[in-house]
Amino acid sequence: MRSGKVSRLVRKILPTNSFARGVSVLVGGTAGAQMILVLAAPLLTRLYSPEDFGVLAVYVGLLAIAAVVSSMRYELAIPLPQDGRDAARLLVLSLGITGLTTLVTAMLVAMFGKAIASALGVPLLADIFWLLPLGVLFQGTYKALNYWAIRTKKFPLIAKTRIRQSAGTLAIQLCGFKLGVGALVAGQAGGQGVGIWALGRSAFRDPSFRDRGILNVLTVAKRYKYLPLYSTWSGLFNVAGKQLPPLMFAALFSASAAGLYALAHRVLALPISLVGEAIGKVFFSNAAEAYREQRLGNLVCSVHDKLAQIAMPPAVMLMIVSPEAFELAFGRGWREAGDFARWMTPWIYMVFITSPLSTLFSVMEKEQHGLIFQIGLLAVRVVAIAVGAWYGQLIVAVILYSLSSAICWGGFLIWIARITGNKFNMILQPALRALLVSGMISAPLWVARLLEVTAAGWVLAGAVCLALIAGHYYLMFRKAYV
Repeated sequence: MRSGKVSRLVRKILPTNSFARGVSVLVGGTAGAQMILVLAAPLLTRLYSPEDFGVLAVYVGLLAIAAVVSSMRYELAIPLPQDGRDAARLLVLSLGITGLTTLVTAMLVAMFGKAIASALGVPLLADIFWLLPLGVLFQGTYKALNYWAIRTKKFPLIAKTRIRQSAGTLAIQLCGFKLGVGALVAGQAGGQGVGIWALGRSAFRDPSFRDRGILNVLTVAKRYKYLPLYSTWSGLFNVAGKQLPPLMFAALFSASAAGLYALAHRVLALPISLVGEAIGKVFFSNAAEAYREQRLGNLVCSVHDKLAQIAMPPAVMLMIVSPEAFELAFGRGWREAGDFARWMTPWIYMVFITSPLSTLFSVMEKEQHGLIFQIGLLAVRVVAIAVGAWYGQLIVAVILYSLSSAICWGGFLIWIARITGNKFNMILQPALRALLVSGMISAPLWVARLLEVTAAGWVLAGAVCLALIAGHYYLMFRKAYV
């Protein structure tokens, strides 16, 4: 009886529109997961040094690159087939390839782990490199099961596992801080495995797995061969571009430089993981149907409009107050990370509004276009950081990397508008409207900077801006019910 009342209450709270409902559930779960990490970040930055965070950033970079190829991207196809048996075959195929990838990673770490750690300027990583194959296994398995949950629209289950992952990661990092950087990395690796049991139990209860024919995975491997041929390489270049800065900063500057950048990126990327990733998953689950019904263009415009309204106000605010905010939140030793964040904000904004739409490469089976884009993006980023290193200026490398990335993602947005049949002004107008609103919302901060107010004045101006942003989001939330 009580569970029935709860279900009815949830249905009343969530928007009636299926897309908005899915986004709300995922955003709620992801928000809870990220808030756990955000609230703990000021404590972690006082327990661990920038060098420790640099080691973690290098580990996360290597893990992200390995995880992209962990299942050869076959997991992306799991939501696509109409036949549940084909989807089950894709899940079995993805898990099998993940196991093989884990084995290969373990062999490479055993043979070349110390040499890789030394080349990247993080010798402390050599003794804990065995956590890399463990992370590949956990992350690859979770991703495959996660896409099955997306197919079956079990968004509440995904949300729960995300919260458990963050809690597990944080528990290890806080409880083991006396062990040093090893606990920081172990928390990242172990946290990935939380939630696998819940997702797996839900997936394998599906009737599709009772058909013995699902073991014939060659049929779906051939049908979706464009994923390992194109999407794997596209994803590899994309992740390599994202993880390039901490790896190159550690190798060309220092582990501390990588740690400062990693914290700035972690804070700025919060909206992407908080809202953008959730919208991207729900968009992916609806885009295939919209494409078949020739209404994809309208869906793209609607999603882009919402993303611009969500991302622009905090982006403008961060460009004004990042250095002061980082010093206050994380300690005096992290102010430089705030300087990085100011220059990184335009790039992160562009990633936020475009990354959910990048699933169109898979929906429209244009993986080769995605591959070309990612190759170009990676090349531009390598050149940007190399120029900064040549000048011997870390901030120059950050500025060049960030601005060149923003320009590339802007070109990608224009391409999205073109292939979905939208005119460019249909993409530009929502961004300009959001910028105008954001300028008015951030007016108190501009006044505070011009008047050079005291710390109390900054706090007051920031509180007013946050209240205005909250009101802006409230109006957006109300529209979701219409």
